[in-house]
Amino acid sequence: MPVTTPFIEVKDLNFAYGSHTVLEQVSFIIEKGDYVGIVGPNGGGKTTLLKILVGLLTPQSGAVLIDRQPIGSFKNRFKIGYVPQRVSQENINFPATVYEVVESGRVPQTRLFGGLKQRDRQAISRSLATAHIEELQDTLLSRLSGGQRQRVYVARALAADPEILILDEPFVGVDISAQKDFYDFLKELNHTQGLTILFVSHDIDVITDEVKSILCLNRGLLCAGSPSMLHEPNVIEELYGKKITHIHRHH
Repeated sequence: MPVTTPFIEVKDLNFAYGSHTVLEQVSFIIEKGDYVGIVGPNGGGKTTLLKILVGLLTPQSGAVLIDRQPIGSFKNRFKIGYVPQRVSQENINFPATVYEVVESGRVPQTRLFGGLKQRDRQAISRSLATAHIEELQDTLLSRLSGGQRQRVYVARALAADPEILILDEPFVGVDISAQKDFYDFLKELNHTQGLTILFVSHDIDVITDEVKSILCLNRGLLCAGSPSMLHEPNVIEELYGKKITHIHRHH
Protein backbone atom coordinates (compact mmCIF):
# COMPACT_ATOMS: atom_id res chain seq x y z
CA MET A 1 0.00 0.00 0.00
CA PRO A 2 1.29 3.51 -0.70
CA VAL A 3 2.79 5.41 2.21
CA THR A 4 1.38 8.90 2.58
CA THR A 5 3.37 10.10 5.60
CA PRO A 6 7.07 9.72 6.49
CA PHE A 7 7.91 7.03 9.05
CA ILE A 8 11.22 8.63 10.03
CA GLU A 9 11.70 12.34 9.42
CA VAL A 10 14.88 14.25 10.21
CA LYS A 11 14.75 18.04 9.97
CA ASP A 12 17.74 20.41 9.98
CA LEU A 13 19.76 18.27 12.38
CA ASN A 14 22.88 19.80 13.94
CA PHE A 15 25.22 18.10 16.39
CA ALA A 16 28.65 18.96 17.76
CA TYR A 17 31.02 17.50 20.35
CA GLY A 18 32.17 20.74 21.96
CA SER A 19 33.43 22.97 19.16
CA HIS A 20 33.72 20.04 16.70
CA THR A 21 30.72 19.95 14.36
CA VAL A 22 29.78 16.40 13.36
CA LEU A 23 26.37 16.89 11.71
CA GLU A 24 25.26 20.05 9.96
CA GLN A 25 21.77 20.79 8.62
CA VAL A 26 20.96 17.15 7.92
CA SER A 27 17.42 16.50 6.66
CA PHE A 28 15.86 13.40 5.11
CA ILE A 29 12.73 11.25 5.08
CA ILE A 30 12.46 7.46 5.32
CA GLU A 31 9.24 5.65 4.52
CA LYS A 32 7.90 2.63 6.37
CA GLY A 33 9.39 -0.60 5.04
CA ASP A 34 12.46 1.03 3.48
CA TYR A 35 15.87 -0.67 3.55
CA VAL A 36 18.51 2.02 3.84
CA GLY A 37 22.30 1.90 3.62
CA ILE A 38 24.30 4.77 5.14
CA VAL A 39 27.74 5.44 3.67
CA GLY A 40 30.46 8.00 4.24
CA PRO A 41 34.01 8.44 5.53
CA ASN A 42 35.18 7.77 9.08
CA GLY A 43 34.29 10.73 11.25
CA GLY A 44 31.50 11.75 8.85
CA GLY A 45 28.80 11.49 11.52
CA LYS A 46 27.22 8.11 10.72
CA THR A 47 27.39 6.61 14.22
CA THR A 48 26.32 9.93 15.76
CA LEU A 49 23.30 10.03 13.48
CA LEU A 50 22.26 6.51 14.50
CA LYS A 51 22.61 7.36 18.18
CA ILE A 52 20.37 10.39 17.69
CA LEU A 53 17.79 8.25 15.87
CA VAL A 54 17.59 5.82 18.80
CA GLY A 55 17.53 8.60 21.39
CA LEU A 56 21.00 8.07 22.90
CA LEU A 57 22.18 11.56 21.88
CA THR A 58 20.26 14.84 21.73
CA PRO A 59 21.06 17.23 18.88
CA GLN A 60 21.86 20.88 19.52
CA SER A 61 19.11 21.79 17.08
CA GLY A 62 16.75 20.20 14.60
CA ALA A 63 14.16 17.49 15.03
CA VAL A 64 13.72 13.74 14.67
CA LEU A 65 10.19 12.40 14.24
CA ILE A 66 9.33 8.70 14.41
CA ASP A 67 5.84 7.96 13.14
CA ARG A 68 5.12 11.71 13.48
CA GLN A 69 6.20 11.76 17.16
CA PRO A 70 9.32 13.62 18.38
CA ILE A 71 11.95 11.06 19.38
CA GLY A 72 12.16 12.60 22.86
CA SER A 73 8.52 11.81 23.56
CA PHE A 74 8.20 8.68 21.41
CA LYS A 75 6.17 6.40 23.66
CA ASN A 76 7.11 3.08 22.08
CA ARG A 77 10.89 3.44 22.29
CA PHE A 78 11.26 -0.35 22.31
CA LYS A 79 9.85 -0.30 18.76
CA ILE A 80 13.34 0.77 17.65
CA GLY A 81 15.80 -2.13 17.65
CA TYR A 82 19.47 -1.10 17.81
CA VAL A 83 22.63 -3.14 17.24
CA PRO A 84 25.61 -0.92 18.17
CA GLN A 85 29.00 -0.83 16.53
CA ARG A 86 31.31 -3.75 17.36
CA VAL A 87 28.82 -5.24 19.83
CA SER A 88 29.48 -8.74 18.48
CA GLN A 89 33.17 -8.37 19.45
CA GLU A 90 32.49 -7.19 23.00
CA ASN A 91 31.94 -9.37 26.07
CA ILE A 92 32.77 -12.47 24.03
CA ASN A 93 33.94 -14.28 27.16
CA PHE A 94 30.90 -13.26 29.17
CA PRO A 95 29.38 -16.54 30.46
CA ALA A 96 25.95 -16.13 28.87
CA THR A 97 24.06 -18.43 26.55
CA VAL A 98 22.45 -17.33 23.30
CA TYR A 99 19.01 -17.63 24.90
CA GLU A 100 20.03 -15.40 27.83
CA VAL A 101 21.36 -12.69 25.51
CA VAL A 102 18.22 -12.72 23.37
CA GLU A 103 16.05 -12.81 26.51
CA SER A 104 17.61 -9.51 27.60
CA GLY A 105 15.92 -7.90 24.59
CA ARG A 106 12.57 -8.27 26.39
CA VAL A 107 13.74 -6.18 29.36
CA PRO A 108 11.96 -2.98 28.20
CA GLN A 109 8.72 -4.97 27.98
CA THR A 110 9.08 -6.79 31.30
CA ARG A 111 9.83 -3.53 33.11
CA LEU A 112 6.55 -2.15 31.83
CA PHE A 113 4.43 -5.20 32.50
CA GLY A 114 6.34 -6.97 35.30
CA GLY A 115 8.17 -10.29 34.93
CA LEU A 116 8.79 -12.62 32.03
CA LYS A 117 5.46 -13.94 30.81
CA GLN A 118 4.37 -16.47 28.19
CA ARG A 119 4.14 -13.80 25.50
CA ASP A 120 7.75 -12.82 26.28
CA ARG A 121 8.94 -16.42 25.89
CA GLN A 122 7.03 -16.66 22.63
CA ALA A 123 8.68 -13.45 21.37
CA ILE A 124 12.12 -14.84 22.31
CA SER A 125 11.39 -18.11 20.48
CA ARG A 126 10.20 -16.19 17.42
CA SER A 127 13.35 -14.09 17.42
CA LEU A 128 15.60 -17.13 17.66
CA ALA A 129 13.71 -18.76 14.79
CA THR A 130 13.74 -15.61 12.65
CA ALA A 131 17.51 -15.29 13.10
CA HIS A 132 17.93 -19.02 12.34
CA ILE A 133 19.77 -19.69 15.61
CA GLU A 134 17.28 -21.89 17.50
CA GLU A 135 19.76 -24.76 17.62
CA LEU A 136 22.33 -22.45 19.27
CA GLN A 137 20.12 -21.22 22.12
CA ASP A 138 21.98 -23.20 24.82
CA THR A 139 25.43 -22.40 23.41
CA LEU A 140 27.73 -19.94 25.16
CA LEU A 141 28.29 -16.71 23.24
CA SER A 142 32.07 -17.24 23.44
CA ARG A 143 31.79 -20.36 21.28
CA LEU A 144 30.14 -18.65 18.32
CA SER A 145 31.64 -17.23 15.14
CA GLY A 146 31.44 -13.50 14.43
CA GLY A 147 28.54 -14.01 12.03
CA GLN A 148 26.62 -16.13 14.54
CA ARG A 149 27.17 -13.57 17.31
CA GLN A 150 25.87 -10.82 15.04
CA ARG A 151 22.67 -12.81 14.48
CA VAL A 152 22.31 -13.22 18.25
CA TYR A 153 22.38 -9.46 18.77
CA VAL A 154 19.91 -8.90 15.96
CA ALA A 155 17.68 -11.53 17.58
CA ARG A 156 17.98 -9.64 20.87
CA ALA A 157 16.79 -6.48 19.10
CA LEU A 158 13.96 -8.42 17.42
CA ALA A 159 12.78 -9.81 20.76
CA ALA A 160 11.16 -6.44 21.54
CA ASP A 161 9.04 -6.70 18.36
CA PRO A 162 10.51 -3.54 16.80
CA GLU A 163 9.25 -1.79 13.70
CA ILE A 164 12.65 -0.23 12.98
CA LEU A 165 16.02 -2.03 13.04
CA ILE A 166 19.17 0.10 13.16
CA LEU A 167 22.62 -1.48 12.82
CA ASP A 168 26.01 0.24 13.04
CA GLU A 169 28.59 -1.51 10.83
CA PRO A 170 27.14 -4.99 11.38
CA PHE A 171 29.82 -6.72 9.30
CA VAL A 172 32.87 -5.85 11.42
CA GLY A 173 34.51 -9.11 12.47
CA VAL A 174 32.32 -11.16 10.11
CA ASP A 175 34.00 -13.11 7.31
CA ILE A 176 33.04 -12.54 3.67
CA SER A 177 30.89 -15.66 3.24
CA ALA A 178 28.99 -14.91 6.46
CA GLN A 179 28.49 -11.31 5.29
CA LYS A 180 26.59 -12.51 2.22
CA ASP A 181 24.37 -14.69 4.42
CA PHE A 182 23.79 -11.76 6.73
CA TYR A 183 22.80 -9.46 3.85
CA ASP A 184 20.30 -12.12 2.78
CA PHE A 185 19.03 -12.29 6.35
CA LEU A 186 18.46 -8.52 6.53
CA LYS A 187 16.74 -8.54 3.15
CA GLU A 188 14.47 -11.35 4.40
CA LEU A 189 13.57 -9.33 7.52
CA ASN A 190 12.75 -6.33 5.38
CA HIS A 191 10.72 -8.29 2.85
CA THR A 192 8.83 -10.79 5.00
CA GLN A 193 8.34 -8.78 8.20
CA GLY A 194 8.15 -5.30 6.75
CA LEU A 195 10.87 -4.05 9.08
CA THR A 196 12.28 -0.61 8.28
CA ILE A 197 16.05 -1.20 8.31
CA LEU A 198 18.93 1.28 8.42
CA PHE A 199 22.56 0.22 8.59
CA VAL A 200 26.02 1.69 8.16
CA SER A 201 28.44 0.00 5.77
CA HIS A 202 31.78 0.80 4.15
CA ASP A 203 31.29 -1.73 1.35
CA ILE A 204 30.03 0.61 -1.37
CA ASP A 205 29.96 -1.88 -4.21
CA VAL A 206 27.95 -4.47 -2.30
CA ILE A 207 25.58 -1.99 -0.72
CA THR A 208 24.37 -0.72 -4.08
CA ASP A 209 23.16 -4.24 -4.91
CA GLU A 210 21.45 -4.85 -1.57
CA VAL A 211 19.54 -1.83 -0.29
CA LYS A 212 16.54 0.11 -1.58
CA SER A 213 17.86 3.56 -0.59
CA ILE A 214 21.09 5.24 0.45
CA LEU A 215 22.13 8.18 2.57
CA CYS A 216 25.57 9.68 1.79
CA LEU A 217 26.82 11.42 4.90
CA ASN A 218 29.92 13.52 5.48
CA ARG A 219 28.92 16.02 8.16
CA GLY A 220 26.19 17.17 5.80
CA LEU A 221 23.92 14.97 3.75
CA LEU A 222 25.49 14.87 0.28
CA CYS A 223 22.94 12.63 -1.40
CA ALA A 224 19.87 10.56 -0.61
CA GLY A 225 17.81 8.27 -2.81
CA SER A 226 18.46 5.34 -5.11
CA PRO A 227 21.71 3.35 -4.60
CA SER A 228 22.47 3.98 -8.29
CA MET A 229 23.41 7.53 -7.26
CA LEU A 230 26.71 6.14 -6.01
CA HIS A 231 27.71 5.43 -9.60
CA GLU A 232 27.08 8.98 -10.79
CA PRO A 233 30.17 11.04 -11.72
CA ASN A 234 31.99 12.73 -8.82
CA VAL A 235 29.61 11.51 -6.07
CA ILE A 236 32.23 9.26 -4.45
CA GLU A 237 34.94 11.89 -4.85
CA GLU A 238 32.71 14.49 -3.22
CA LEU A 239 31.77 12.11 -0.42
CA TYR A 240 35.25 10.85 0.43
CA GLY A 241 37.35 13.69 -0.89
CA LYS A 242 39.22 11.41 -3.31
CA LYS A 243 38.65 9.05 -6.18
CA ILE A 244 37.91 5.46 -5.26
CA THR A 245 38.18 2.59 -7.71
CA HIS A 246 35.12 0.38 -7.60
CA ILE A 247 35.75 -3.36 -7.37
CA HIS A 248 32.76 -5.27 -8.69
CA ARG A 249 32.44 -8.63 -7.01
CA HIS A 250 31.15 -11.76 -8.63
CA HIS A 251 29.11 -14.03 -6.42
